[in-house]
Amino acid sequence: MTELLAIDGATVRFGGIVAVDDVSFALNRGELLGLIGPNGAGKTTMLRVITGVVRPTQGVIRLDGADITTKPTDRRTRDGLSLTHQIVRPLRSLSALDNVAFAAGHAKTANVLRALLTADRSAEQARARQLLGLVGIAEYAGAMPGTMPLGALKRLEVARALALDPQVLLLDEPLAGLNHVEAARLADTIVALNKSGLSIVLIEHNLGEVLRICQRLVVLDNGRRIAIGAPRTVIDDPVVRAAYLGRKAGDAAA
Repeated sequence: MTELLAIDGATVRFGGIVAVDDVSFALNRGELLGLIGPNGAGKTTMLRVITGVVRPTQGVIRLDGADITTKPTDRRTRDGLSLTHQIVRPLRSLSALDNVAFAAGHAKTANVLRALLTADRSAEQARARQLLGLVGIAEYAGAMPGTMPLGALKRLEVARALALDPQVLLLDEPLAGLNHVEAARLADTIVALNKSGLSIVLIEHNLGEVLRICQRLVVLDNGRRIAIGAPRTVIDDPVVRAAYLGRKAGDAAA
């Protein structure tokens, strides 16, 4: 398979603290990859390295073969990276439709003059309606975010990310806070997006859904990569089990 996103030897130091320690892995084109690990493992920092919020002390980040290590976040977004946040952050003064339409207009807003001269938003609104339907919340098009339940807001966050036309969709705990039924349904939506050809990196603590939908897993612990491979093989690894249980690998079977 062709590598679409590659992280090579990424290290992040905050003073004397090593948050990410020589981590390497790749996302293949068309893959749904799970990035997991216990709390404090370095997963969120790793996402921030990928999106450019945090500059690695060492290492290289490549997107579709191009080195993006020094590129700012907005350039990476325009190159094809899109991120959803665990805590949803819609524009509260805009309807769900307008939230997605605003994101869908990213090509226009890249050029200030073009944005000023373009008043017609019909194409963006049509795209927004399509995406709201794609993620299963078409009925909330006219709703304000403050009136929407959490499950719908999570889907709105995904729709906004899709409106940026990403090559790679980075999902930061999209199932957090959802009940079992809502989590399973959103996980099914993520699978459908992946089957449509979208490459996805999923950070998620719901291991049941991770094992059900991900094709491959990368496991971090204390900033280091401790496992990579097929989900069932990885989750049965004594080192991984010890990391989640807070015990040394040699004590995992005790």
